[in-house]
Amino acid sequence: MNQSSHEESWGYDRRILSYIQNAAAHGMYEIRGLGAKRRLPHFDDLVFLGASMTRYPLEGYREKCVTKTVLGTRYATKPIELDIPITIAGMSFGSLSANVKEALGLAATACGTSTTTGDGGMTSEERLSSETLIYQCLPSRYGFNPDDLRKADAIEIVIGQGAKPGGGGMLLGQKINPRVAEMRTLPEGVDQRSACRHPDWTGPDD
Repeated sequence: MNQSSHEESWGYDRRILSYIQNAAAHGMYEIRGLGAKRRLPHFDDLVFLGASMTRYPLEGYREKCVTKTVLGTRYATKPIELDIPITIAGMSFGSLSANVKEALGLAATACGTSTTTGDGGMTSEERLSSETLIYQCLPSRYGFNPDDLRKADAIEIVIGQGAKPGGGGMLLGQKINPRVAEMRTLPEGVDQRSACRHPDWTGPDD
């Protein structure tokens, strides 16, 4: 590919061509956070003609809108009861600090919902601050602790990550402080990659 050419093609716009050329020139791809660089589809892009499909509005003083959600009614002996059908997804300790994990637990409890541990294990701060805490079992197994598993209110088995399916994850070495390293049984200050799939799963039957 001609590196001096930035003309757009049918399949790739100028931004993508520039990224490919930079990756080829430097021999590495970008590692960055803060969301996607390109604009993603959003619900605001949808237009519904609602005259024939909307429900009749509820009159608040006559009909009560209940948002209570119960998880595990079929098999669980102790189902999870939430005030709202919205939960806080798993975010790893290491990517987030212990203070942030504690704040998420407090926020979830105040809203009557649950929060999730994420990669890296459970911190004592988030367990104390969370009325309902879900323990994630991830492919990396970083920070996995059977004792913490027993302290959780529910278990979430992670099959893949929607943000980057098949790509796994990476925690930069600058975030691997002594506590994070101890929980993950990994060296300090070294970039740590997370597997994209469970190492002992070979197919759907597992």
